[in-house]
Amino acid sequence: MATRVVVGTQWGDEGKGKYIDMLAKNSDIVVRFSGGNNAGHTIVAGGVKYALHLIPSGILHNGKTCIIGNGVVIDPAVLLREIDELNDKGINTDKLLISDRAHVIMPYHKELDELQEKFRGSNSLGTTKRGIGPAYADKTERCGIRMCDLIDADLFKQKVKANLDVKNLIIEKVYGGQGFDAEKVLEEYSQYARRLKRYVTDTNSVLFNAIEEGKDILFEGAQATFLDLDFGTYPYVTSSNPVAGGVCTGAGIGPVFINEVYGVLKAYTSRVGAGPFPTEQDNEIGNKIRELGWEYGTTTGRPRRCGWLDTVMIRYAAKVNGLTALAINHVDTIGKLSKIKLCRAYKKDGVEISHFPASLKELDKCEPIYEEFDGWDTDISNVRTYGELPENARKYLSRLEELVGVRIKLIGVGKEREQTIVVT
Repeated sequence: MATRVVVGTQWGDEGKGKYIDMLAKNSDIVVRFSGGNNAGHTIVAGGVKYALHLIPSGILHNGKTCIIGNGVVIDPAVLLREIDELNDKGINTDKLLISDRAHVIMPYHKELDELQEKFRGSNSLGTTKRGIGPAYADKTERCGIRMCDLIDADLFKQKVKANLDVKNLIIEKVYGGQGFDAEKVLEEYSQYARRLKRYVTDTNSVLFNAIEEGKDILFEGAQATFLDLDFGTYPYVTSSNPVAGGVCTGAGIGPVFINEVYGVLKAYTSRVGAGPFPTEQDNEIGNKIRELGWEYGTTTGRPRRCGWLDTVMIRYAAKVNGLTALAINHVDTIGKLSKIKLCRAYKKDGVEISHFPASLKELDKCEPIYEEFDGWDTDISNVRTYGELPENARKYLSRLEELVGVRIKLIGVGKEREQTIVVT
């Protein structure tokens, strides 16, 4: 049995989907354990581009059981649209399972998300306004609606009416917005319930049985370590735990069942939205990286902020997640620059430090300490062994391993799933 976890080590958009897709080929079950449709995986397979936001990437492999775990918040309209789009492309979704414990994103969550961001003004968090945060807030406040509630018409009606009694007051009296009519919400969501009911089940039991049977399970992370609610650059984070520990609470398995944890990163750094970014290059270099790597959000289309690779971040991610291997993307992209910088530490108040501060005020004082490397402006898209890589690329990757203390096992040299070096 192999139980693997794939997580992001930066601020998301590291290209996790590609490696999840690769590892899914040899897995029996693929599980999404956190986040909502504020995240996305883009996979290019057979020349076809797939943008997945809720459904595990393993769905692209015929016969795989794909689970949306209890740690995910689900917008039913988005999920059904994704199912339909996959079916239209000939992808079978019959083996998709949805946890009956997963929480549902309601219309008032999306409305509150937008109103709250507007109310924050210059202090906005840069959310995707898809209702993710308010849905998790209701989960914590114990007034959330779960998938098992959605498919129970009487219970769903009771919960919607009780919630709207409060949510409409907040929307109208606090934010000056337009409240919701309970009957209209019930009518819309009852249609979703009818279509989704066939997928909803006790996924925890499915996973327990699979582990006992020795099946191979892959847990796919969405977003990344530095967007984690506890360990990221708070408050510029998401509302869940996309780190490896989130598998235990977001899918319902104990940590002793996890065998391997792959940490995915880019050969540079990017992030979307507001928040700190020590190695950001808000200049011509950053613009060039963005265009070379086509750094625009899968879900939002927003241009990503770009900068040099920060190994202080990756070391921190390695410890938090218990990484057993690194999987790096865009080695082909960064090599197109004549000179490449790698951050090995920070200087704060004149003193060199190698840890990532929790306080954003302290982080703002940190100045990156760089090492410089020569680029490798050579087409490496057809390279399939480590030894075939240009010497300058090997020097860069070797120093990265040395600074982080984790071995690189997968190297991306292009967008296609086949454009990957497996290091043995």
